[in-house]
Parts: sequence; C-alpha cells; structure tokens
Amino acid sequence: MGNTFFAAISRMKYIERWALMRSSRAETLSEHSLEVAMIAHGLCTIGNVRYGKHLDSKKAALIGLYHDASEIITGDMPTPVKYYNEDIRSAYKQVEAVAEQRLMDKLPEDLRDEFMSIFVPGDDEDERYMRRLVKAADKLSALIKCIEEEKSGNTEFKSAKSSSEIAVAAMAAQMPEVKDFVEEFLPPYGRTLDELS
Repeated sequence: MGNTFFAAISRMKYIERWALMRSSRAETLSEHSLEVAMIAHGLCTIGNVRYGKHLDSKKAALIGLYHDASEIITGDMPTPVKYYNEDIRSAYKQVEAVAEQRLMDKLPEDLRDEFMSIFVPGDDEDERYMRRLVKAADKLSALIKCIEEEKSGNTEFKSAKSSSEIAVAAMAAQMPEVKDFVEEFLPPYGRTLDELS
C-alpha cells in the first residue's frame, strides 16, 4: 500500500470550508492553511524583530500548514457546531486527536517523531506562545475571508465577521504581534489589485 501520508495530505484541496454559508467564492482547506502559515510566520517575525522574542517562525509556518490536516478525515466542522457547548467541543478535540494519529500512522515509523513535533505542542514557553500566534493567524484568516465576502456584496458573513472581529480584538489585547498585524496589515484586505499596486 505504501506510505500514504502525503497523498492523504494532498486531499486538503478537496475540503471546502464554510459549509453552512453561501460563499461568493469557495475556499478550500489548502488555501486556508497556506494563508494561516504565512500569517503565523509574519506574527512570529513581528514578535522576534519588534518585541525581542525568540519564536521559531519557520516552525510556526509548518504548524499553520498542518493545523487543520485532521479535517481530511473529519471534514470541516462548522464553528457554531464545534463550539456549541463544552461537551461537543471536548468530544471534537478527541475526534481530532484520533484523526491526527491516523495521519501519523500513514508515515514511515522513522519520520513520525519529526511530524509529531508539528502536531503535538511542546512544553517550552516560547513554543506555547508561538502556537497561540498560529491560533491567532487562524482567526485572522477567518476574518479575512469575511472581509472578502463582504466586499463582494455577500451579507451572509455578517455575523461571522462580527464574531471574528471580537475574537481577533481579544487576541490583539493580549499579543502585541496580533495588534500590529491588525493595525498595519489587515486594512488593505478586500482592496482590488489596482488599489494594492
């Protein structure tokens, strides 16, 4: 059968996000993961350059690339369902853990530890903070999708945008890297290519 990890990971392009919403343009898990990786790398770089942190920005990008890989097996669970109550949230975390282990089992044994370090958080304080920035990048990516949908005239994302803004603002209050990104890099999203040139 061979080692099927990368073939399975390549299926991220078939997982559509925002399943309960009418989108003006579909977004795949691959697109979302790439955006999260780039933003996570940027947030860590801001932390290192401006705030004297020692965050592994390259690892943050890798974590961003793989952060939703379990959805290859589980599908994209809509946020209102996933966070409906603590019991559902806890059960879904268990499902994600099982799915991630299934992905690890698709790797040759000698490579598993290296990949597990991407999926499983370490004990180091810098790593925990870096993973919080990856989570912030995930929320920023959701907010960006809402901004883009709104700019295209789609009002379907109005409440999602509001809840995303609240979540991002809470993170920005705790992490200066997120605050800087929101102030400096978020405003141009939704502009046309001519406006960005």
